[in-house]
Amino acid sequence: MLGSTHGTLTTDSRRARAIACGERSGPAVHGRPAQVGDLDVSGRPLHAEVPDLDRFFRPHSVAVIGASDAEGRPNSGITRQLADWAQRVGARLHPVHPSRPAVFGVPCVPSVADLPERVDLAVVLVGDPLPVVEELAEAEARFAVVFASGFAETGPAGEEAQRRLAAAVERSGLRLLGPNTNLNAFERFRDDLEGPAIALITQSGHQGRPVFALQELGIRLSHWAPTGNEADLETADFLSYFAEQPEVGAIACYLEGLKDGRSFLLAADRAARRGVPVVAVKVGRTETGARTATSHTGKLTGADAVVDAAFRQFGVIRVDGIDELQDTAALLARAHPPRADGVVVYSISGGTGAHVADLATEAGLRLPVLSEARQAELHQWIPEYLSVANPVDNGGHPVGDERGRKIIDTLLDDPEVGVLICPITGPFPPLSDRLVRDLADAAERTDKLVCVVWGSPVGTEPAYREVLLGSSRVATFRTVGNCLTAVRAHLAHHRFTTGYRSPFDEAPRTPSPSYRKAQALLRPGQQLSEHAAKQLLRAYGIRVPREQLVTSAAAAVRAAGLVGYPVVMKASGARIAHKTELGLVKIGLTSASQVRDAYRELTDIARYEGVPLDGVLVCQMVEQGVEMVVGVTQDELFGPTVTVGLGGVLVEVLRDTVVGVPPFGEEQARDMLAGLRGRALLDGVRGRPPADRDALVEVVLRVQRMALELGDRLAELDINPLMVLPQRQGAVALDALAVCG
Repeated sequence: MLGSTHGTLTTDSRRARAIACGERSGPAVHGRPAQVGDLDVSGRPLHAEVPDLDRFFRPHSVAVIGASDAEGRPNSGITRQLADWAQRVGARLHPVHPSRPAVFGVPCVPSVADLPERVDLAVVLVGDPLPVVEELAEAEARFAVVFASGFAETGPAGEEAQRRLAAAVERSGLRLLGPNTNLNAFERFRDDLEGPAIALITQSGHQGRPVFALQELGIRLSHWAPTGNEADLETADFLSYFAEQPEVGAIACYLEGLKDGRSFLLAADRAARRGVPVVAVKVGRTETGARTATSHTGKLTGADAVVDAAFRQFGVIRVDGIDELQDTAALLARAHPPRADGVVVYSISGGTGAHVADLATEAGLRLPVLSEARQAELHQWIPEYLSVANPVDNGGHPVGDERGRKIIDTLLDDPEVGVLICPITGPFPPLSDRLVRDLADAAERTDKLVCVVWGSPVGTEPAYREVLLGSSRVATFRTVGNCLTAVRAHLAHHRFTTGYRSPFDEAPRTPSPSYRKAQALLRPGQQLSEHAAKQLLRAYGIRVPREQLVTSAAAAVRAAGLVGYPVVMKASGARIAHKTELGLVKIGLTSASQVRDAYRELTDIARYEGVPLDGVLVCQMVEQGVEMVVGVTQDELFGPTVTVGLGGVLVEVLRDTVVGVPPFGEEQARDMLAGLRGRALLDGVRGRPPADRDALVEVVLRVQRMALELGDRLAELDINPLMVLPQRQGAVALDALAVCG
């Protein structure tokens, strides 16, 4: 997760930002935060609506439809739990059953129509919920929960049943959780814990259990939203709501899928604006895009790469395991903003310290070398032969007396140190007992982060159970890996949210003149020839080589003279995807005879391959630069996505690309380039000059504008290679493929 950088802009940087904001592409309303109701150029919302879920989580009245107290019935256990929960939150309970006079001593009504008041929350326990939902809508209930399964998770028939249920909800003012959900929202939360809380969103109740159990370690939870099939209320609704709750310090999510990618991004943006960290496990890292892609870009952009990009751009911290979700969310919920990003590793073993320091550095954490003055101060209590540069090895014995606390205080006093990590690989009483007491005491007296890794597999030691877990200020972990993941997320989150600028605030709101030109070039459902695709690029101000489309050898010779030797010749036709593989490209032609021969050869190959041509392109030859690829694909969740990476004929072999999900600004476009493994090529290697990064960023932003304005009418775009010339010389799209939706 990369943070935004702000500083003095070069002229090219300003130009790139202007393109992102639409300043050179037509009138738009910018310079103010997006508000509910604002729409982007594609007619999509630019700000998240926050549903009022107060009466869901704290209702005044609750109806249970299908309530039961018959022994052995599943509904009886659910009714009992709901009755207990209603009592805890102070809600009036109304059981509904057609033939029971009372349930658990509470009088029943026979139907929804007989409810004595408008209920805030109705829990539906019947097998066919659709008629009940319609009755609840008529009764003006605010919220309903449908537990029943057998919907979209079961196949086409279930999907149709869920569509009918969603349509019934949409026609009413009712909001619905489920179907195929559970009782997690009505769990008993501990009310004796203090401090910021974790709010939990899960699409699998079982996967949320470990996070819920954090309460037994003294970490507060405030809400649990089990979203189920999301026929109506979805992850994004709860994410937006939780971000507004003052007691929520972090939001933890277990996601199997997203109902709507745009809604999720708007909700994540709301959390980022408010500085509320969102930590998520999203399953599906091994999935690939389901569509058959024509372009290089389409083949490189898998669905999970898009999820990664979307999360990164909006500050969602993605972790892999439930244990990481627990530890990272707990740290982010409770830790103060960092005073510095430097990490010091402190241990009673040189081997342990060196090992953890290696892992921390590999994880991208900064371990500053302590100053000579600070090291001299530490050597008052630590033998001279031990290293205290960072990591700091105390040799063991100093932790057994007053020296131990002095060492910890000295490390925390260092202005470059924001985080102290102390790995304790196993209990070693009395040294480990004294060490954890000193760490806990020091943590209470500092606003810096103190992390302890308690490596004992037993976990019953008093030093761990009583001292470490009894401290609200020490962040305690059982593994080094989880500690480093959480610390990295903590530092990255605060870098990201400090000065956060929402991409939605800069998204274009009105179409540009380029859009009107581009509309005339699109051919619905067809692939454009290279010549037509380049006209599309020209419409958006993206530079292409000097070139002419010809239909005879004589015309090719005349065109070469106008373009200027040496030239490149390429077959141009709407059905040609990859010309190089078919031998339909000739480069470095320096004479009229070579041009005539090339024309005949290209047209002969096209005839043999059965590929219709609209002509042959005679192009300016551009040699010096870095070959990149920039493209657009359509993701079924997030819509248009922009890909940038190393290009050329080996693009699918190198697979060095980064995805961006519009809208994004200049800083995020630069962050995309920073995420490439081969980014050093843009800096100049082996005597080559640095490439024009500003021009590359401008192309990425112009392509983004095209993607936003054309939407799904542009199914795919592939600029490969985009030749990025040396600094201040620009970038040239040497080849392009476009598929219209």
